[in-house]
Amino acid sequence: MPPHMTAMLDRPLPLTVPQAYTHKSNPGEVLLATWWQTGADAYTITARWPASHGFYRGRNGMHDPLLLSETIRQTLPFLSHAAYGVPLGHQLLWQTFSWELSPAALRADGSDAEIELRIHCHEVTYRRNRAASMAMEVEALRDGLFLGTARTRFTIQDPAVYRRLRGPYADIAAANAAALPPARPMAPHRVGRESAEDVVLSPTDRPDGWELRTDTAHPILFDHPVDHVPGMLLIEAVRQAAQAMSSPRAVVPVAMDTVFTRYAEFDSPCSFHAEPLAPDTLRVHAHQNDALIFSADVKVTDAPRP
Repeated sequence: MPPHMTAMLDRPLPLTVPQAYTHKSNPGEVLLATWWQTGADAYTITARWPASHGFYRGRNGMHDPLLLSETIRQTLPFLSHAAYGVPLGHQLLWQTFSWELSPAALRADGSDAEIELRIHCHEVTYRRNRAASMAMEVEALRDGLFLGTARTRFTIQDPAVYRRLRGPYADIAAANAAALPPARPMAPHRVGRESAEDVVLSPTDRPDGWELRTDTAHPILFDHPVDHVPGMLLIEAVRQAAQAMSSPRAVVPVAMDTVFTRYAEFDSPCSFHAEPLAPDTLRVHAHQNDALIFSADVKVTDAPRP
């Protein structure tokens, strides 16, 4: 038998990714498609980026780079449930997340993009028969060509522990009822957006400072009710802060290194502040109730001319 046919027989048949395992309520928002195991704590996942998306919109002839973040965000719960014995209803707590990508691989040609994630999980700890924490390293390919890399670390809490950890905030209905109304948005063009509904920063009297604008009715960022500000909203705020600091120059984030320190709550203001670290690199901090909750270093490059 030819060697290439032997390799095909040795590769497991891909399995379909169940929607519930991605923690998305809207099936149209599920990016993951299939998966299979390639070795000890090693997996391949395929995903599809839509040519057109309601929030992660392509601009300047490119797919939105934050589609990579959302693809990996869906991967965390999926592999926890599918490969590491974590029951539905457990909560994932993001600790760190960093990524970098090749802007050339984001080119858009009007069709969906086929993405492949090659994943290695390590430093996996267990509580009884399910994973309690782990780290992941990811290599991403787009149509077989290098797209980028990512690294992340997170913990997993069972419902009882999570309720003790969150205290009164564990009540999703009460947390949402106490949410502050969405603040006045930045001008959409200043943060690289077309619609005010998709703006997550509110202006202050500082050109390098903003208040987080949280709209719990947003159909994508709040696909389902949660008790705190989602990590993807914080990452979007960093992207918008980087564009605001670069305006009127249009930029694209090509790398981000984030640390999640505390939960961002709905019931009090959350301030963002940016400071330059190097040319085209910013550090963005978020504080709430005088405590650091999140920080990110973001690197940008010029967006292609249309």
